Amino acid sequence: MTAPVTRPTGPRGLDELVVHRKGRLNRDRMLTVMRTDLRQLIGAKDFWVPMLLLGGFFFIIVPAFLLSVINSIGSVEAVQQVSDALKLLPQSAQQAVPTEAAPSTKVSYVLAVYLFAPIAVVVPLTISTAVGASTIVGERERGTGEFLAHSPADVREIYLGKLLASLIPGYVTTVAGFGVYSLLVNLIVGPDVGGWFFPTPSWWLLIVWVLPPFLALALSLVLRLSARVKSTAAAQQASGLVTFPLIIIAYGQSTGALLGSGTPALSLAIGAVAWVIAIVSLSTGFRSLTRARLLGVANEQ
Repeated sequence: MTAPVTRPTGPRGLDELVVHRKGRLNRDRMLTVMRTDLRQLIGAKDFWVPMLLLGGFFFIIVPAFLLSVINSIGSVEAVQQVSDALKLLPQSAQQAVPTEAAPSTKVSYVLAVYLFAPIAVVVPLTISTAVGASTIVGERERGTGEFLAHSPADVREIYLGKLLASLIPGYVTTVAGFGVYSLLVNLIVGPDVGGWFFPTPSWWLLIVWVLPPFLALALSLVLRLSARVKSTAAAQQASGLVTFPLIIIAYGQSTGALLGSGTPALSLAIGAVAWVIAIVSLSTGFRSLTRARLLGVANEQ
């Protein structure tokens, strides 16, 4: 006679039970977690209204105001500003500035192509980390962590679903803001430099190749914190401390990618290094999420 099989119970038992269910990643379950989180975000006005205001301020209002003011100032002041701005740029960047354009146009070109670029990194990092900081600890506070803990989804699927749900709002805001910013720059500065000139190849690489791994790396760190802390407020504070240095690094690297060699090589190299670090961080990040932590009963040392 065979002894009855006892199923493990309790938070530790739940994590042990995952071993029997663990196998190939189930994309449907992962996407279900992602869609659920995104639907909650879309329905939360206190999230998307500030997000739109933040994107609109940095991608539209600030550039439009500065570029319009520079285009309308007198030639004497503009000459001095052009001289100061160009001295800060590497030789390769100085050569890209239209030589036959008016002084005020040169300043506008420098601002549009080089000095506004890091906005495309800071805005998505700010939005995505704000979402990611509360994505796991928020489940416990809302009382929905128990549902996830007992769901058929593996912790890897939950982790990746929440990662995508945190990454998409920031990246979509950047892509939309980048499109509006490109239109704005070409309408204000384009007629003075001989037509539409933006985005440049370096900008395309920045948005498509350099930005995503920095976002993924920041979120992998933020989700680890969100799984461990006890409240959303603590998660927001801790994620700010962790991601602030990363924002500074991303800001510097994006500026260097545009100002560096004048060729796509530097952007490709920066993006490749960031991708390697992000993949390593993501591949180990799901270990911070356990069913016991979703229930809020994990024994943290």
